[in-house]
Amino acid sequence: MNIVVPLAAALLLTTAAPATADQASRCGPLRVPGAEHQQTRKTDDLTTAGGLTDPADWAGLTPAGLPAPAPVPGTQVDGYFPDGSTSNTNNGWNHDSQFVIRLPKRWNGGLVVSGSPGVREQYANDRAISDWVLERGYAFAATDKGNTGVEFYRGGDAIVEWNHRVAQLTRATKALVRQHYCRAANRTIATGLSNGGYLVRWQLENHPELYDGGVDWEGVLWREEGPNLLTFLPPALRGEPVFPAASEFLWPFYRQHYWELTQRIYREALDPDYGGAEADYAYADRPRAQRAVRKIALTGRIGKPLLTLHGTLDGLLPIDQDSDVYAGMVEDAGRGRLFRYYRIEGGTHVDSLYDAFPDRLRPLTPCHRTAFTALERWLGGGRPPASATIARPATVSPVDCALG
Repeated sequence: MNIVVPLAAALLLTTAAPATADQASRCGPLRVPGAEHQQTRKTDDLTTAGGLTDPADWAGLTPAGLPAPAPVPGTQVDGYFPDGSTSNTNNGWNHDSQFVIRLPKRWNGGLVVSGSPGVREQYANDRAISDWVLERGYAFAATDKGNTGVEFYRGGDAIVEWNHRVAQLTRATKALVRQHYCRAANRTIATGLSNGGYLVRWQLENHPELYDGGVDWEGVLWREEGPNLLTFLPPALRGEPVFPAASEFLWPFYRQHYWELTQRIYREALDPDYGGAEADYAYADRPRAQRAVRKIALTGRIGKPLLTLHGTLDGLLPIDQDSDVYAGMVEDAGRGRLFRYYRIEGGTHVDSLYDAFPDRLRPLTPCHRTAFTALERWLGGGRPPASATIARPATVSPVDCALG
């Protein structure tokens, strides 16, 4: 099960000349702090076209018409942190807490960190995020979050571990960047989609000192009192109206591929003692689940600028029970000045569905890229577009999305 789920503006990162590999070679050997194992490779192309990735990990996350990336030479570091679970088989390691770090030869001074969506592995963001930010000169790092696959819950307190692993990778990559380029990154941005979007929210609430800002692409909402996945998926399984009526043409797909499996595996992670049918699950009557959600819950108390985008036709995370609620939480926490929220009409949780319904949907990948450049301007002293519902244009493109 894979829960999943671009324009450009001038970079406002540094006035120094871009660092090159020749400059970096004087800084000594690369060592990821805290890693149990790593392998380092120089390559003529760090993007997905270069092959140092797993295409199965990012399949379905972007529209088919997304342009191919230009080659980006540099250095890739793959490895893992100490961990007792073994669900991730990438690189033949059978070891969780795997990461990938990419260091472009021509560096703009920035770093982008991401956790994987759904229960995918560390390469899941390569096509949607890594390719594009590498072309812009950023270093990039991603983690598998410490557990993968449809039995991710066997790794212990799995979702708590996700948050730890992203912070761990961020600290380690900042140190590695300093080793490689002989100077620290002057901007660190967290971004991700679905579960990766949740991780952005949690990191900016709990470790704002590690980041300058973030872009949350339809992040999962965990809230002790609800709503959360365990409150709205059981009614959906019973046939009750949970998702927007306009998204009904997508319900057969989401029912077949997402609703029941998602409910089961997250309920297993948070309430393993329950023995009934998933459609009959009543979160309000399950104190153990509520205590578990309390440990991973969001508060809205972000400490750095955050841009959130969410599709109005999301068939897994209904917008009125997810990002609409989170936007209210941020305002209630008094952090509205740090927040922008873009409701994308026609967007859904799985961008590949745009290829099946191009006359009814729009992909969120280009909207994420627009939001990212808006965050760059914001961090550089400009103002991002105001929060808004973004109408679906008459002609939709897999590469264009205006937010204001």
